[in-house]
Amino acid sequence: MKVFIDEQVLNIRHTIRGIGVYTRNLVDALKKQKDIVLVSDGRAADIIHYPYFDLFFSTLKVQGGEKTIVTIYDTIPLIYPQHYPSGIKGKLNFIRQKKALQKIDAVVTISETSKKDIVRFLDVPQEKIYTVYLAPGAIFRKVEGGKWKVEVAKRYALPERFVLYVGDVNYNKNLSGLAQACVLAKLPLVIVGKQAATAEFDKQHLENRPFASFLEKYGGNSNIRRLGFVPDEDLVLIYNLATVYCQPSFYEGFGLPVLEAMACGCPVVASRTQALVEICGDSALFADPKDPRDIAVKIKTVSGNRKLASSLGRSGIEKVKQFSWEKLAYETTKVYTTILKQNRH
Repeated sequence: MKVFIDEQVLNIRHTIRGIGVYTRNLVDALKKQKDIVLVSDGRAADIIHYPYFDLFFSTLKVQGGEKTIVTIYDTIPLIYPQHYPSGIKGKLNFIRQKKALQKIDAVVTISETSKKDIVRFLDVPQEKIYTVYLAPGAIFRKVEGGKWKVEVAKRYALPERFVLYVGDVNYNKNLSGLAQACVLAKLPLVIVGKQAATAEFDKQHLENRPFASFLEKYGGNSNIRRLGFVPDEDLVLIYNLATVYCQPSFYEGFGLPVLEAMACGCPVVASRTQALVEICGDSALFADPKDPRDIAVKIKTVSGNRKLASSLGRSGIEKVKQFSWEKLAYETTKVYTTILKQNRH
């Protein structure tokens, strides 16, 4: 079958991680599927796949007449509307986006948690939604010891023992709660992510206030390192050096850095929230994201118990074998096949 992956909606802020990673890996994995031919013109395709859906911008322009799929990652801005203001224009675009969704043949999402949210907030029938899990890149793996340890630690001024967090700085990520937990646990915190290193942003904007508050309270703390963007070649080594990886989010659609950490054998402490429990299973220690003391206790429990840390590390490596981009491409291809067999009503 001929498939067109619409990359028009991607822009520079999506190319490094998240949506950009998904789109590139999806394309690469689909190229290896014997039944798939990727085409560069939607008019020549059997299937058009939009790999991105924005709640408050008109990114979905379905003409009708062709079989179409869209990937929706999560609906977090609708779960916390007070922290993600859409404005009048955004509200109007949201109405347009919901209408455009009615013309879509199928929605691909990344967790059962997100599937339930899409049904709830976007009025998409659950039978049209397919859960296809993400996966870490092949680069993320356990790395044997060597001189690289000293070199990487020196390059990024990493402490001997530290808690690692990788990702954005949005409200749902709960950075202030994590920072407070690390202070209580008396372990340095290392934060990786392009947004985390910036100080040039509108601190009064409602969406930026949680990070502004974090910087006000912890920006001068020498035990909290904000590295900014780190290339994957170094990030895999930092995962390997970390004492524990912590995903403290109030809410996630998936939580890909958790799988990256597991692939590297790094023990994980995660929030006891739906998607993270769904993804991690028994391979992480869970904490209440609203209670920094509980997060601190779990971090201390892992960091102070080598046997437990080693057990979680081994369990994580086994767990992550359930996720792969080859499997994602296979499951996505099954969605394509299913909708091609359906008659358009």
